[in-house]
Amino acid sequence: MKALETIRAKRERLVIGLMSGTSVDGMDAALVRIEGGGAGVRLRLEHFLTVPYEPAVRAAIFALFRPESAGVDVICRANFALGELFARAALKLMHEAGIDPQSVDLIGSHGQTVWHEPVGLPWGGLAPGVSTLQIGEPAVIAERTGIITVADFRVRDIAAGGQGAPLVPYLDYCVLRSDQCSRVTQNIGGIGNATYLPAGCSAAEIIAFDTGPGNMIIDALTAALFDRPYDAEGRIAAGGTVNEALLAELLAHPYFELSPPKTTGRELFGVQFARELMSHHLPPADLIATATAFTARSIAGAYRRFLGPVAEVIVGGGGARNPTLLRMLADELPGVRVMTHEAVGINSDAKEAMAFALLANDCILGLPTNMPGATGGRPAVLGKVMY
Repeated sequence: MKALETIRAKRERLVIGLMSGTSVDGMDAALVRIEGGGAGVRLRLEHFLTVPYEPAVRAAIFALFRPESAGVDVICRANFALGELFARAALKLMHEAGIDPQSVDLIGSHGQTVWHEPVGLPWGGLAPGVSTLQIGEPAVIAERTGIITVADFRVRDIAAGGQGAPLVPYLDYCVLRSDQCSRVTQNIGGIGNATYLPAGCSAAEIIAFDTGPGNMIIDALTAALFDRPYDAEGRIAAGGTVNEALLAELLAHPYFELSPPKTTGRELFGVQFARELMSHHLPPADLIATATAFTARSIAGAYRRFLGPVAEVIVGGGGARNPTLLRMLADELPGVRVMTHEAVGINSDAKEAMAFALLANDCILGLPTNMPGATGGRPAVLGKVMY
């Protein structure tokens, strides 16, 4: 196995990024060629794939999100089992790309978040604190692939006073900032998160936070009402009518008034939230349309509350493949150019996995990779290294 000193000394490194998001669609794996590090870094995506979860595995992961069904024994077993699956995804990626594992320098794995608590609760008589848990044992990934693996990125930021997320803004700053115009990069995964990049910004000027719901509520409603995993291309929403009274009620949620940095997850905007929506007994397509509008308006509302001028919005994540959602978002942002990441040369699906490849690369270089304006944490080198 390559020594860290040898890897650090290279001008260019080949790094795999692994990611499984809040929607639990599957494991994203990106093979990225990285030249340098930090603000002057250059990234090139060599290969990307998503390995979908088997239905039984996906259901078992969702069960981990419910404290009543996820004992410590279950989470312990899941941690190692998911480590095996992440390792297989990395090996499959290398096989498809025709790359020998010995030529890969690092793996950066985000793992699967099973609990994220930005506002902590007391434990054992101790004061409340922020906590987070990602599983997918990195020791297993390193052992199965023979590649140094960097993982567990969120926890150091929390130890440094942050909320542990979002972390992708580091890639946004390094790769997507512009001297000509102010941009927002908007990920719409299970949860929506935004990075504000003022024109010609420094790292200290970045603002990033979770805007609120992304696809998670839409997906949960689509599964419950139409027996489909998601609203493909927003067709169901396009055929429904937005219920403005219900939408106004949803937009009164107190999360939207909280000032950044802030993060959220399925604990607020998950299956339980979708179940409460179904109690309104609207026509199914109208519920999907209203949930889609909820995502669009909560995003636009966050910009108006917390950000300065915006000229361009660059959308990634699963929401970038939902034309109805993109149209609703554009309608809420007159005069703003709304586009997908592909318009600026980045694969929307691969971006988050690429971000964790970059975080692993810069961890080895000893560079701080959290953004104080995103997480609230003091600058820190993120990640645990498994030889």
